[in-house]
Amino acid sequence: MAEDLTQQASCAREPGGRILIVGAGLCGLACADELLRLDHSDWLLLEASATAGGLASSVTDSAGFTWDLGGHVVFSHFGEFDRLLSELFRDGELLRHDRSSFIRFRDRWVPYPFQQHVHCLPAEDATACLDGLVLAQRQGGVVGAADFGTWLQATYGPALVERFFGPYNAKVWATAPELMSSSWVAERVAPVDFDQILTAPTAPTARRAGRWGPNATFAFPISGGTGEISRRLATRLGPRVRTRARVVAVDAAVREVVLAGGERIAYDHLVATGPLDQLAAMTMGVSAGVRAAAGRLRHTTVAMVGLGYQVPTTDVRSWMYFPQPDVPFYRATNFSKYAPANVPGSDTRTFSSWMTETSLPDGAQVDQATLIDSCDRALRRHGLVPAHAPLASAHLEVIPYAYPVPTLDRDTALAEVVPWMEASGIYPRGRFGTWRYEIGNMDHAVKMGIDIARRLVTGTAEELLNTPMVTAAGSRS
Repeated sequence: MAEDLTQQASCAREPGGRILIVGAGLCGLACADELLRLDHSDWLLLEASATAGGLASSVTDSAGFTWDLGGHVVFSHFGEFDRLLSELFRDGELLRHDRSSFIRFRDRWVPYPFQQHVHCLPAEDATACLDGLVLAQRQGGVVGAADFGTWLQATYGPALVERFFGPYNAKVWATAPELMSSSWVAERVAPVDFDQILTAPTAPTARRAGRWGPNATFAFPISGGTGEISRRLATRLGPRVRTRARVVAVDAAVREVVLAGGERIAYDHLVATGPLDQLAAMTMGVSAGVRAAAGRLRHTTVAMVGLGYQVPTTDVRSWMYFPQPDVPFYRATNFSKYAPANVPGSDTRTFSSWMTETSLPDGAQVDQATLIDSCDRALRRHGLVPAHAPLASAHLEVIPYAYPVPTLDRDTALAEVVPWMEASGIYPRGRFGTWRYEIGNMDHAVKMGIDIARRLVTGTAEELLNTPMVTAAGSRS
């Protein structure tokens, strides 16, 4: 098959040029799918792994539990993503959920978003948070660019930052908020709604979380985990999706990539959906300045510990946040609630499963046994799992590139790296190609893949990357 595809890559070029896509995550798959829709057949997609999916992959462990590579839910800003899902899934094959998420604070669960539910806190904490919030809002927040730590203080006040925003964000980013930009926050950090805060009951009357945000309702595949989306899409694309094809070098001067086995494949346009820092490091002819700029980009690694229990799924909530330092993970997802097929035999009367995410600095080592034990004990200690529930499965996946960190100099680095790449016929796209967390959801990845396919074939301007929310200072997601 590899020989046939190599011969195919040498055929006469179409007017839009030979398009080579590297990375079969949702961005790369959507790009290939759109090329087919545009009747452009001169393309090839290379994936280093044995299967498609990238960050949106799923695995099934030896005990029969299915796990995602971190927390994913299906929601959409874009009609193209909606259309793709409707083509891939029949009625009933996507389960629909209302988000129900909470923050663990002291001895209680506080509905998300935290700042909208200060009335659920102990009286002393509630008073301090509300006073600080009112003062911050009266002072008008931050004018102009600011680091994320300053933005948090100016937006929410010191009490809320001390109790939740500071420790939680340091935990999830493995980076101090003061070392991060604030330009990404608009659709990622909930705003302040004083009407809701001031008219809320003095005590919680229901365990229903707030409705803010694009994922207030979400979908999930009935079986196969999030990775089912990529599996179905890759299947319909056919043999021009080559797996186990790892690119180790890019020769920008002659427009060729080199695979691990030495094979060279030519291109007119290269859509690169892997990490931008790795792309710069493997591309021949990159200047020292561009390579150094790419090397300044920072990311987190996430250890996903999936824990399956021989106890029924009874919790109705979706996911929970944990800012406290005695819990290793920043988020726990009630994964058997998403879809019964995530547990063996779809038997949620017998099994439940919890997916935890622990953020680590790039390069940190993981003591697997210690982390698994710590996650298990934390779930039990905070009442998500009965104290004596039998553990049926423990599965760990380390995701080396989980989140691109919006550091203070990220945009400066990108402004040096991306133009050089595009001038050389290389188009970095996807979560780690653009290195923008604010456009790092699945629907964004699909939209970027579709947009770049249209640009390369028809000359149409890319919609997502050319909107004010991405290009302007203080961008919103």
